[in-house]
Amino acid sequence: MLTMKNLYKFFAVALISVSINAEYKLGKDYRLIDNPVQVRKDGIVEVTEAFWYGCNHCYNFEPSINAWESKLDADIKFEKMPITWGGIHQLHAALFYTIESLKLDKSTHSAVFVTIHKEGNFLQNPKAIQDFLAKFGVAPEVTTQYLNSFGVKQKVNRSIKYGRQVKVTGVPMMIVDGTYIIETKGSFADMLKVVDHVVDLQRPNS
Repeated sequence: MLTMKNLYKFFAVALISVSINAEYKLGKDYRLIDNPVQVRKDGIVEVTEAFWYGCNHCYNFEPSINAWESKLDADIKFEKMPITWGGIHQLHAALFYTIESLKLDKSTHSAVFVTIHKEGNFLQNPKAIQDFLAKFGVAPEVTTQYLNSFGVKQKVNRSIKYGRQVKVTGVPMMIVDGTYIIETKGSFADMLKVVDHVVDLQRPNS
């Protein structure tokens, strides 16, 4: 039965919903990419984190993004994309894709951050990377093979192209469906709330 009380509840919920949706604004909290990256229209929303192992903010962001990733719905695909601005960035990108190609445990990525930011070893040359991966049972010659492999180089080149297209100017940066960018402006928790908001907006278009 429709009563004034029920009607009041309906409008209260509607107002709360509008308030939540209006909380984040395009152009203020997130922005459109000038030249969007084409993604599959398969019902999956693609979320990408642009990062760099050498970035202190990215290191501090790791616990938050890992916790966020662990709770994702099945219709969200998340991946990390290392930036490739210069030589050291591309070397670290090759390290990222080498770890990925070797199918090492996900904790290896966290170990890279710790090695750089806690131990002061910047992993700035192939020998340092060989020594690092040796701790995870990877022989030096295998590390060299993967760092210089066609597959890893192809992924690094793909990251170069992607980063230029979406114009990654800082990290960490979140990209939703190759169309929207969310940058760190407040806390990491606030940043991820904006990501969730944009994902919800994008779901009907994926």
